Amino acid sequence: MSAVEPLWIPDAKRVERANLTAFKRFLGERAGRQFASYGDLHAFSIEDREAFWSAIWDFCGVVGERPGAVLADDAMPGAQFFPDAKLNFAENLLRRQDDGTAIVFRGEDKDEARLSWADLNALVSRLQQWLESHGVGPGHRVAAMMPNRPETVAAMLATAAVGATWSSCSPDFGVQGVLDRFGQIEPTVLISIDGYWYAGKRIEVADKLEEIAGRLPSVRAVAVVPYLGEAEAIAKTIPHAITLPEAIAAFAPAPVRYARLPFNHPLYILFSSGTTGIPKCIVHGTGGTLLQHLKEHRLHCDIRAGDRVFYFTTCGWMMWNWLVTALASEATLVLFDGSPLHPVPEILFDYAEAERVTLFGTSAKYIDSCHKAGLRPRETHDLSSLRVVTSTGSPLSPESFDYVYQSISPDVQLASISGGTDIVSCFVLGDPTSPVWKGEIQAPGLGLAVDVWDDSGEPLPRGKGELVCTKAFPSMPIAFWNDPDGSRYRAAYFERFPGIWCHGDFAEWTEHGGLIIHGRSDATLNPGGVRIGTAEIYAQVERIPEVLEAIAIGQDWDGDVRIVLFVRLAPGVVLDDALRTRIRTTIRTGASPRHVPAKIVAVADIPRTKSGKITELAVRDMVHGREVKNKEALANPEALDLFRDLTELRD
Repeated sequence: MSAVEPLWIPDAKRVERANLTAFKRFLGERAGRQFASYGDLHAFSIEDREAFWSAIWDFCGVVGERPGAVLADDAMPGAQFFPDAKLNFAENLLRRQDDGTAIVFRGEDKDEARLSWADLNALVSRLQQWLESHGVGPGHRVAAMMPNRPETVAAMLATAAVGATWSSCSPDFGVQGVLDRFGQIEPTVLISIDGYWYAGKRIEVADKLEEIAGRLPSVRAVAVVPYLGEAEAIAKTIPHAITLPEAIAAFAPAPVRYARLPFNHPLYILFSSGTTGIPKCIVHGTGGTLLQHLKEHRLHCDIRAGDRVFYFTTCGWMMWNWLVTALASEATLVLFDGSPLHPVPEILFDYAEAERVTLFGTSAKYIDSCHKAGLRPRETHDLSSLRVVTSTGSPLSPESFDYVYQSISPDVQLASISGGTDIVSCFVLGDPTSPVWKGEIQAPGLGLAVDVWDDSGEPLPRGKGELVCTKAFPSMPIAFWNDPDGSRYRAAYFERFPGIWCHGDFAEWTEHGGLIIHGRSDATLNPGGVRIGTAEIYAQVERIPEVLEAIAIGQDWDGDVRIVLFVRLAPGVVLDDALRTRIRTTIRTGASPRHVPAKIVAVADIPRTKSGKITELAVRDMVHGREVKNKEALANPEALDLFRDLTELRD
């Protein structure tokens, strides 16, 4: 797929001002060469990773001690970057202590807050002292069931400052969903909100929190954060519990103390979505997370000091971890909690306008929803501060690329980005110095030997195959929790191609040096032995206004696999023969005859994970009468029943 002309070309002034341009010069002077293009820079970054990652450390001004080698062991898994370095994550994020704005928060139309850098440092200091009073330090875990609020950021920074490991989930998880995660990692401290707002509704968590705390025997202390005004009452019902204001009242603000620890010291424990079993506990190291995020923020997203960075995310999605690191670039975090469509559909654009947001991050689904709702913020809002729009969570359709430039802003870098919890970052993302082409992710990440391979392990310069990374990189997980021999870790990424990271995405290179992600490999359809990415079907179906969303699976049928497409329709729309014909025609002409579903079935809802991703594997299991192992991972598990024993799929 290739458009005749790019949708956006950065002007010469923007290219000259870009951090990426400055980094080319910086690295070029060190290496004694010039980089004529992004492709040249990327090639060097994987040919000489020691020089590249050393330059990232220095260019971004990482605070820490860095003697010795950059890469002592190049194995996958097991690579050792900066083996002798010592640093602290929080120290790198709290570089400022002045009265400039560090965090802005809005909770729908119910709450708002604003913290200066001095305020943030003071809160982190008091939280650090409270954690230390409970003996928290290296080797301990702090778990949080929190919304995307300033207190969550501060608690993470305090945890990192003392050298403990942070793990979080959003408060919409059910009891078992929380225990499936935190029960595995045995936290010393639990931090929870007293409730939250969503779509204008008051959501209480008192009973849930009481049960969770009672079933985590490792917990020594519980802090309840006020939001609904119930924190004091809840704390009285839970052993070892106290409200957050009470917890820190005894501690006066002081300079934050930082434990400098090894590069691979555990910083975060993140969790896989867990729809096929108990979630995997993925441990990420301090240095790899910091370096990768600094690289992505400064070079790929052109984030600068004073920028205002927004990402619509919960604390159960890795994009929260990614967002928070923008503090290390001295940018202001613009946080939002609640429904992105309440109290009005344009609430996030209202917020972006009011706070002069420079990077607006969201999901492909949100952009498609705005498109179908007919929102045109380009005409209704002043978004002149906006330089970058990023989209992730699922592939961004070509029509959504058009929508962003036609209806949001004609002069932004639209960066569709893709990576995941597994690497707490991205494999493929933006390049602020190059054009944006419709339907394409701009570039592979610097320092990442990204490629597309066929089933036999041969590179595919053209055509669809497995997204792989052929050389070690700093943000690989340092381990899975409770995986002493590393067997689960190796099985997750290195069994398909030994010694090669196989990410599980179905992808292809474009003629412009970018990539297209066609969906997850394990959800790839295989009718007649031909591999088809589900995203190729969704890209066509999204063009039909009567279809709000869709999910495609392969159903075992008559010794083969047939494509079944489930559609959720707009209110009042009926799936009749005429609409079925239009859907099939759109897919046939926009993709190919092989993509056309054998069956199209209307459903009232489509199951999604807590981070908003549709779950093809869970639907496929339901259709085939197999048990879905962990419904707690879903935001709407009741939707699964809509796919059980369907008469439409019996012939």
